[in-house]
Amino acid sequence: MTTVKTRHVGLIGWGAIGRVVGTALARRQVPGAELVCLVDNRPLGEAAPAPQVSFEEALERCDLIIEAAGQGVVRARGEQVLASGTDLLVASTGALTDDALTKRLLTTGPGRVYFTGGAVGGLDLLQAVRSLGPLDDVRLTTTKLPATLEQPWMDDELLTRMRTATGPVEVMSGTAREVPVKFPRSTNVAASVALAVGDLDAVRVRVVADPAAHHTRHSIEAHGAHGSYRFEVAHLPDPGNPATSQVVPYAVLRSLGAIAGRTGQIL
Repeated sequence: MTTVKTRHVGLIGWGAIGRVVGTALARRQVPGAELVCLVDNRPLGEAAPAPQVSFEEALERCDLIIEAAGQGVVRARGEQVLASGTDLLVASTGALTDDALTKRLLTTGPGRVYFTGGAVGGLDLLQAVRSLGPLDDVRLTTTKLPATLEQPWMDDELLTRMRTATGPVEVMSGTAREVPVKFPRSTNVAASVALAVGDLDAVRVRVVADPAAHHTRHSIEAHGAHGSYRFEVAHLPDPGNPATSQVVPYAVLRSLGAIAGRTGQIL
């Protein structure tokens, strides 16, 4: 009988994603994974279900770090995690718009890096299809409530159009390299699709603000010589952080279950 090693997990970030992930781990809801510490730049006090420690101490205690704190953490700390021999599960895939960073994350070791699919499905299939040859046309349309898409770089004209809209308003269009940089908390999906396809510039992205978007919607269409694919999802936003979908922490937990060796997973 094979004994499965328990993964000692450290969690960076105690926000909308981290609270759900951390609470589930503290309740031992992921077989083979144990939450041993938390890292956050705010004192958590009694709210923390595990000891709050420094980043450096987390690396000493853990063999797997879950990033649930934003793209900046991936950029600033990702390589350090992997170089220490600790594995890294990334939720903020928008950081992967930086080709040099992505290359370093994929080549730095001995730790291994994993990426969660987050709020969309079908990425496993697109990754498999990629082995048949490049896709000719890949398009992603993300639709969210206007307030969740407002950014400091927007001019008054665009902000007024978004705030007074009675129907859908296109906020930005571009490639999966360009869009997540402009919306660091709202468009990780674009980078995830590009990761599956293998080309940031091949994925065309539209970001749409819609005052009727009570569900966040992501629509992916991909076409190539070997087939056509379409995936569409609609999620409730997280009530504490409407910029992210309620399902995202559960996608992180599913990914963690696969890493920890849970049986019955679709891989």
